[in-house]
Amino acid sequence: MSEIDFYMAPQSRAVTVHWMLEEVGAPYRMHVLDLDKGEHKRPDFLAINPMGKVPAIVHRGTVVTEVAAICLYLADAFPEADLAPPIGDPRRGTYLRWLMFVPGCVEPAMVDRGLERPPGPPRSLGYGDFDTTMEMTAGALTPGPYLLGEQFSGADVVMGAAVRWGMFIKLLPERPEFLAYAGRLNERPALQRSMQQQAALSGRPL
Repeated sequence: MSEIDFYMAPQSRAVTVHWMLEEVGAPYRMHVLDLDKGEHKRPDFLAINPMGKVPAIVHRGTVVTEVAAICLYLADAFPEADLAPPIGDPRRGTYLRWLMFVPGCVEPAMVDRGLERPPGPPRSLGYGDFDTTMEMTAGALTPGPYLLGEQFSGADVVMGAAVRWGMFIKLLPERPEFLAYAGRLNERPALQRSMQQQAALSGRPL
């Protein structure tokens, strides 16, 4: 099994991919970049991601960037981890729907609220409006326990990271659905391992 090169920085979107890597269980080599020192803008990393953004992975010579894309790639590349319905499975559509809902709707809604941007016309925003996005998210988590019912998937890594972080920074409401979901995710050994490693890297508890 070929090793994955994982480029990351503590307290960034890369923590979601780190959790996913722990869930996958494949060997990986972590390259920690210091954003304050501009290491993400050095030529060697720009050759991997010209945008100078983390996270990024390199696997078998293929570069993958963007959190949702990386999680999708890893789930398909390592099917033995059972983190995605295979192509042809009717659940695949639901899995892809919620996997992409996070970067397409949840995260932009949180960013707009966090930056206190005035609400734009719902027809002009990919997520429509904040309240509807929250209702859709809560509905996706009901009845649970996961987005695909009993099966935990890569979509839960992406959604779970957004829900946990959003409540932590007070940009998502602490709805019962969100709190219960986050509580279930916190019990996962892979997330616990990732949190311990991230706390050691950042010097702060997560």
